[in-house]
Amino acid sequence: MVRNYAELHDPNAEYTMRNLSSETMELDAKRGGGRDVEITDVQTTMVDGNFPWTLVRVYTDAGVVGTGEAYWGAGVPELIQRMRPFLVGENPLDIDRLFEHLIQKMSGEGSIAGVTVTAISGIEIALHDLAGKILEVPAYQLLGGKYRDEMRVYCDCHTADEADPEACADEAERVVEELGYDALKFDLDVPSGHEKDRANRHLRDSEIRHKAEIVERVTERVKDRADVAFDCHWTFTGGSAKRLSAAIADYDVWWLEDPVPPENHDVQREVTQSAPTTPITAGENVYRKHGHRSLLENQAVDIVAPDMPKVGGMRETQKIADLADTYYVPVAMHNVSSPVATVASAHVGAAIPNALAVEYHSYQLGWWEDLVEEDVIEDGYIEIPEEPGLGVTLDMDVVEDRMVAGDELFDEA
Repeated sequence: MVRNYAELHDPNAEYTMRNLSSETMELDAKRGGGRDVEITDVQTTMVDGNFPWTLVRVYTDAGVVGTGEAYWGAGVPELIQRMRPFLVGENPLDIDRLFEHLIQKMSGEGSIAGVTVTAISGIEIALHDLAGKILEVPAYQLLGGKYRDEMRVYCDCHTADEADPEACADEAERVVEELGYDALKFDLDVPSGHEKDRANRHLRDSEIRHKAEIVERVTERVKDRADVAFDCHWTFTGGSAKRLSAAIADYDVWWLEDPVPPENHDVQREVTQSAPTTPITAGENVYRKHGHRSLLENQAVDIVAPDMPKVGGMRETQKIADLADTYYVPVAMHNVSSPVATVASAHVGAAIPNALAVEYHSYQLGWWEDLVEEDVIEDGYIEIPEEPGLGVTLDMDVVEDRMVAGDELFDEA
């Protein structure tokens, strides 16, 4: 049985008082200059990369097509199909209004956080690509212009034995020397062999010594050739996170990421403010600017790390960065995406003053860059495209070859 998610009945969506459609808002003025364009369709294709990337396409009656990407995960294509009727007939240049329109229409289906926001993010990115093509400007220009011509990339590194400090150090040196990156990240939530109970989040002293040894070996090996961050994936108690940050205080750590679960920002603040010298980073599992507000207002992070195709899209990430800037907090964008959202994140990074870097999570996937026709990362940096929109073109043969089994290929541009 094939379900038509676009036709699901939802009284909240049908009777909402805050309907921001062009019809309800009575937006009927002629725009001129080729800007009277209407959305005709929205389609998705899921690609089986190291994550199942959801690529999004927005089609128009002008023949111009925008391509975006939503953070990976089940249910996202269905949610995008659900939102298709709210977009068809709309002018794609009204990116902010359409974002708020979808947030309101999908309020009953969870547009505060989670996969609903992720689905909207993929559409929003596609709208930026589309608007840039219609207006013949690169996407960063839609965000107010740029601060930099290229965006620094940090490489998320992995080894066959991620719990071996020496193996991590060897890989760090290889990535710096052979691949040309000057910014790295390694995982610390790896088995040490000293665990007694994986459920209670508590770190024994022997576990902390093991994690500190990974930090020591990696940072001592690369020295000042690269900045190195370490990720904990929301694994530890507040007390264990404090002890861990104290144990690595003497090493040159770029940041310690997500040491505690993401829900309780009070604990996050206590961990951050107790860290002797190690910067603490969080934000990957927090949604929209509203979710990041308490992190920033309570000074619960030293660095904020929104995931752009998950948090709400390009403009929403810029709004988070603006809020962070009022607290003098830099932005390091989490990213596990294909080249599409990776380049979109770089456009955002170019347009905000407080950008540190964009993550790259696919250096061991040999065909990652084949998904688009352009070169993306060179010597650890992304040169910001000057072509209209995002400035990347999907290789449809590769997309089709790498599709998730059972999915359908969206229409060509």
